[in-house]
Amino acid sequence: MKRGILTLAAAAVLTVAPTYSCDQHGTSGIVEDNNLWIPANIKAVNGMSEEVFNDVLDRVEAIYAPIVKAEGKKLSVQRNWEDGTVNAYAQQRGNTWSIAMFGGLARHEAVTPDGFAMVACHELGHHLGGQPRKSSWFGGTSWASNEGQSDYFGAMKCMRKYMEVDDNIAMMANVKVPEFAVKQCQDNFSNAEDIAMCKRNAMAGMSLAGLFKALRNLSEPLRFDTPDTNVVTRHNHNHPEPQCRLDTYFAGAICDKDHYADIDPSDEALNVCTRSEGFDLEARPRCWYAVPRS
Repeated sequence: MKRGILTLAAAAVLTVAPTYSCDQHGTSGIVEDNNLWIPANIKAVNGMSEEVFNDVLDRVEAIYAPIVKAEGKKLSVQRNWEDGTVNAYAQQRGNTWSIAMFGGLARHEAVTPDGFAMVACHELGHHLGGQPRKSSWFGGTSWASNEGQSDYFGAMKCMRKYMEVDDNIAMMANVKVPEFAVKQCQDNFSNAEDIAMCKRNAMAGMSLAGLFKALRNLSEPLRFDTPDTNVVTRHNHNHPEPQCRLDTYFAGAICDKDHYADIDPSDEALNVCTRSEGFDLEARPRCWYAVPRS
């Protein structure tokens, strides 16, 4: 990532380089490596300001610092508001688990404050999302949950913790949510607050999927009711297509599993919605997730 490439290269000469994700080289993040740069002096059109940027990260950090501490680690949230990089990434070095968040991404017109919160949740998902994990440089798997799993964790576990202190019914009262998403939320939750939180979660995912669509210069609209029809035979550990990623956020939003029931670090079927339990749209999409053979 621009400056990070030089820093990592220099560090590699002197010491063991830290490992990064979204990719393992630190040259890309929640989106593929890109040259887009949105400086801090550009007025955001999405309601994002430095105050909102920090407020979102304050809330995420307050929730997850104790959770990471319970793992025997320290959470570091790197706040790079002045940096115009349109990306974010996670890092583990020693006992420190970091997420690096950039003002350029926050200022992108597609990214709402909730979409930005979803980015932070995705990066935390690399640390806490469990299986499936990315492949390691040295064979086997790395510490980092892969992109799809981090997306799924972000919506299903992290965003619900983030939103639950808000009056979601009031917040969503005047938000136009596609009818299909509304119906799925109503079908999967009975409590009015949970339904509102589900709708808000889905729209946070739509915001972030819109960023992926814009960065890939795609014209096809993204919809909740037109899921990606691709079926993989092996887990895709890279960045899925924007529609596939929207499907994953939506799956996490409508999965009614307890958001305080942790994802197991080794059992990828525990405390998530699986097809073996009869779930469909709530399960991890097959456009990136290969269903285990029975």
